[in-house]
Amino acid sequence: MPERVTMADVARVAGVSSATVSYVLSGKRPVAPETRAAVESAISDLGFSVNATARSLRTGRSSLVALIVSDIANPFFAQLAATLQEELRGLGLHVVVCNTGARRDEERALLAEAVQQRFAGVVITPFRLRAQDFQPIADAGIPVVVSADVSFGPLDLVTPDARAATRRALEQVAAAQRRRIAVIAGPRDATGGDPRLELLRSLALQYGMPLPHELVVRGEHTRQAGATGFEELMRRQHRPDAVFCSNDVIAVGAMDKAHEMGIDIPGDVALVGHDDASFASLVRPRLTTIRYPAADVGRAAARLLTERLHGGRDVHRTVHIRAEFVARATV
Repeated sequence: MPERVTMADVARVAGVSSATVSYVLSGKRPVAPETRAAVESAISDLGFSVNATARSLRTGRSSLVALIVSDIANPFFAQLAATLQEELRGLGLHVVVCNTGARRDEERALLAEAVQQRFAGVVITPFRLRAQDFQPIADAGIPVVVSADVSFGPLDLVTPDARAATRRALEQVAAAQRRRIAVIAGPRDATGGDPRLELLRSLALQYGMPLPHELVVRGEHTRQAGATGFEELMRRQHRPDAVFCSNDVIAVGAMDKAHEMGIDIPGDVALVGHDDASFASLVRPRLTTIRYPAADVGRAAARLLTERLHGGRDVHRTVHIRAEFVARATV
């Protein structure tokens, strides 16, 4: 049976003291970036794992990180979870995925549970939370990284930069001679309004494609909402010839309903999704979408959380993840 790798082994390989390794792992004292990098490299090379029970007793905090999402069935969140776990594993941290069903009471309950259980940190994609809901966990000193289109106050944030990608999508729609666009958007009571909708509306005006309120339908971010919303739009007297969807799950629901109604995609109606979920290239016709890379979101969230756990900075950071337009077969 191989001997267990110790903190002293990590210190020897990294060329530092065992105390420095401890500071890197606990975040109790600041460590120079190059020193931290050397220690983390040694941890990875040696396969060192922290004794979770001992650390919990020592720091009063577990080795668990909560990933709180609205719908774990959405492949975007599954990829986010996988990337986050991969990034944090080398530090002896483990991800617990918590599903809220986009319910505010569940979101608040899970934040409270993270405080009660003294989680090492939280990564959350809030759906109906308000900025004040984060105060208890901030008071408890538990690091939080928010993944969202809007800010929730003084918290680390990972957020999309989709302006260029949205512009490309509109250019593609305009090149296909479509002028009357519609949107299947998220619910009206979602936190922060609907930045994706507002960005699309502002840019569409530049292409002579106004987005009237009657061509915006709302629902949850589900396949059924996509089907219901698409049917509602197609029943209008002046129906649209292009439909943008707040995510790819909604877009697939719209495709289902189009097939049922005998409407050709993209012959009769162009369709654009958002996120580039794993199934977007598998459905037929393959879905044109705006890619918001979940793996990049996961890596950025892990980096922000790790920095916060190491006590390396006092100010909160915002990381912008660049979205990309992916042209396939639905426009």
